[in-house]
Amino acid sequence: MRRLPPLGAIEAFVQVARLGSVKAAADELALSAPALSRRVQALERFIDKPLFARRHQAMVLNGDGERLLAQIAPVLDALSDAVEAMTSGTEVLRLRLGILPLFASQRLFPRLGELRATHPELHLDIDTAGHGVARLGDGLDAVIALARDIDPTLYAKRLDRNSVYVIGAKSLLEGPNAVTRPAQLAELTALVHRDMPDTFTAWRQSAGLTSLEPLAIDHFDSGPLMLEAAAQGLGIAFMHASHFEDANDPRLVRLFDIPVESPYSYWFVCRPRALQQKPVKLFHDWLIATLGEDR
Repeated sequence: MRRLPPLGAIEAFVQVARLGSVKAAADELALSAPALSRRVQALERFIDKPLFARRHQAMVLNGDGERLLAQIAPVLDALSDAVEAMTSGTEVLRLRLGILPLFASQRLFPRLGELRATHPELHLDIDTAGHGVARLGDGLDAVIALARDIDPTLYAKRLDRNSVYVIGAKSLLEGPNAVTRPAQLAELTALVHRDMPDTFTAWRQSAGLTSLEPLAIDHFDSGPLMLEAAAQGLGIAFMHASHFEDANDPRLVRLFDIPVESPYSYWFVCRPRALQQKPVKLFHDWLIATLGEDR
């Protein structure tokens, strides 16, 4: 049998690659930073190639490192799952799911009890960090993404179609300066999610107000914080109808009854071969039956 590098060296390499920091990876593996560095260096000596570009307080994968990570990270994850299943005494199926916090809190988590009752052996590791689609196969098995469309080389199933709403504080409809006309947007700050950068433009075009400019545009990477900012009167949020309806926040109102189809949808995304994995297939089938657009 071909000789393999020590498992500890492989584990150290994967953790540093995923976290980008020797210190963070050492904390994760309960090692000292020098001990972890020695493990990574041992792997580099074994394959006789550097795997990282070393920068101040950061470790960035080079080309060889990226290729190695893509091949061994899924295998290491599968090995970890197999050991967990054996030591727990029961079958454990683990899905590493990338998801946006707002979709998770509004639409997925209220239904997870049904999933647990149907598949008690299936457990989810939730990852709300960004760029989930790009990390498929590298720590993530599947992603629920918000996007215009998905790379055709990936498997994707659309979960919804939506409308763009203009969402603001209820107080905006009160008093002598109540906001009732789109032209008044010139006096307000627009709140836009970084994953939905074209919502304001799509709404403005559909409303026939192509020259309209808000006072400013503030960008968020958190849907819940956008809704809270709107409720606090810090601006008006350009978000989906489902975000407004699922929030059910009495402090918020929809402004301007103008129908605008959103260019964005939520999608279930994974690599095609991942559907052959039992955890991915179980979750996919349950999700589509429960939350899919054709349910």
